[in-house]
Amino acid sequence: MKILINYRPNFIHRIINKDLKSKKCTNVRTRFPPEPNGYLHIGHAKAICLNFNIAQYYHGQCNLRFDDTNPEKEHKEYIEAIKYDIQWLGFIWHGDIHYSSDYIKELYNYAIKLIKKGLAYVDELSTDEIRKYRGTLTHPGKNSPYRSRSIEENLIYFYKMKDGYFPEGGACLRAKINMSSPSIVMRDPVLYRIKYTPHHRIGGSWCIYPTYDFSHCISDAIEGITHSLCTLEFQDNRILYNWILNNIDIITRPTQYEFSRLNLEYVITSKRKLNILVKKKIVDGWDDPRMPTISGLRRRGYTARSIREFCHRIGISKQESQIKLSLLESCIRSDLNKHAPRLMAVINPIKIIINNLPIGYEEKIEVPNHPNNPKMGIRYVIFSQEIFIDRLDFCEILNNNKFYKLTLGREIRLRYAYVIKAENIKKDNNGDIICIYCSYDPYTLHKNPIDGRKITGVIHWVSATKNVPAEFRLYDKLFTNPKPSMTNHFIDNINPKSLIISKGIVEENIVKFDNLGPYQIEREGYFIIDNQLSKKSYLVFNRTVTLKESKHY
Repeated sequence: MKILINYRPNFIHRIINKDLKSKKCTNVRTRFPPEPNGYLHIGHAKAICLNFNIAQYYHGQCNLRFDDTNPEKEHKEYIEAIKYDIQWLGFIWHGDIHYSSDYIKELYNYAIKLIKKGLAYVDELSTDEIRKYRGTLTHPGKNSPYRSRSIEENLIYFYKMKDGYFPEGGACLRAKINMSSPSIVMRDPVLYRIKYTPHHRIGGSWCIYPTYDFSHCISDAIEGITHSLCTLEFQDNRILYNWILNNIDIITRPTQYEFSRLNLEYVITSKRKLNILVKKKIVDGWDDPRMPTISGLRRRGYTARSIREFCHRIGISKQESQIKLSLLESCIRSDLNKHAPRLMAVINPIKIIINNLPIGYEEKIEVPNHPNNPKMGIRYVIFSQEIFIDRLDFCEILNNNKFYKLTLGREIRLRYAYVIKAENIKKDNNGDIICIYCSYDPYTLHKNPIDGRKITGVIHWVSATKNVPAEFRLYDKLFTNPKPSMTNHFIDNINPKSLIISKGIVEENIVKFDNLGPYQIEREGYFIIDNQLSKKSYLVFNRTVTLKESKHY
């Protein structure tokens, strides 16, 4: 792997440096272990960058492992999407892809070992009863009536679980630890449960599956992971992680370390809640450009480079914090400002007819593809007798001189072209303006007027005869609340203006670029062509981000 981001030390690097110096480990091995029950989101990007960059920096290895022990929620679609997202971000995992289901027999045998040690038992309490018996933060739990079964009985009942004797939910295997433990996690946690849903890799050959807590630490140990990195919500689970490894007598011993998860303004990073948005059709799938998924960000026009830079800027710590959305937007603006070619488009068009040009007049005008990068070349736009400008760039009567708009009796410059002056307008029966009649100064192409008069304001335009019709999807924040996850009914905070669709035109050069973008549409923002919705004769543009930071709610 080539280095993607400059080294930025954090507390995990200090731990690894100490471990290497003390010979606790000689080869650093990390892993990225997603559950294939949804698409990856921006929070996962932080974990991906951390795990892969650490392995890269220390010349170690980073595994990709799918923790696939819940067949009810897992799907091959998610696996393929996750693999693609990681590679798109620029990372390559070590060796073959791993799956927790690869170790299904080993996990089963380790469960047997705990039963034989008297450290696990088969419980027939219902899920609700187990929850009631567990107690609370202020009250200890109480023992299940099935906790006193003998080792021989537990082995028999566990075999029955495996052989399909019990209905789903009729029994489970629990660790026998301490129902009075101050840590609720240690109050006889469930290790195995019954699932009759066919598994995406092993079909229906098994009907009992280990829980995440049981399979995760053992999978780490089997793969020789040295530093098991996870977010702070798993901090309380570390004691169980260590208890399981201590009691199954496995040789390799990974160590778990926690870092703060990504909390981003106006964004939800719960796969469960994101799935609700998809299922309720509040968004158009996991890759909807309003979603914080990596596929959604990609479809919106975010680059892998900008996401990696964002993860680099926010850093890694144990301190929980709320990251401003403007930081993510700043990363993509900075990237696209350097790399995105420019185009002109009119999102809300109104026609201009230039009176002192003959009907059918066309003139080629040379313009740069990027104002600060000559290597990106030039293109030609067609200046014609009829053009379109944005309706918001015209005002019949301008009351505020600070706004540089085309106004009756006032001159303004067309971007890369001439100075024009509005002389009169045409309205429809409803009083709406449908056409503006102007004159142009033929001596102002790329230069100021000969008589020295000052022209303020520049507006963009597109030829009325040489253009491509297009739809512009103007995306904004999906939520109006900066902390939507903190509300009881997060769906109530959906932003009704998170998507505004406008129909306009783009200069015909778009067909010559022959790629999806992203592009900077001058004065409007950065856009990318949506390859799912576009046709050759009708393009659909997704706005990635505005040119300047938008106002927050």
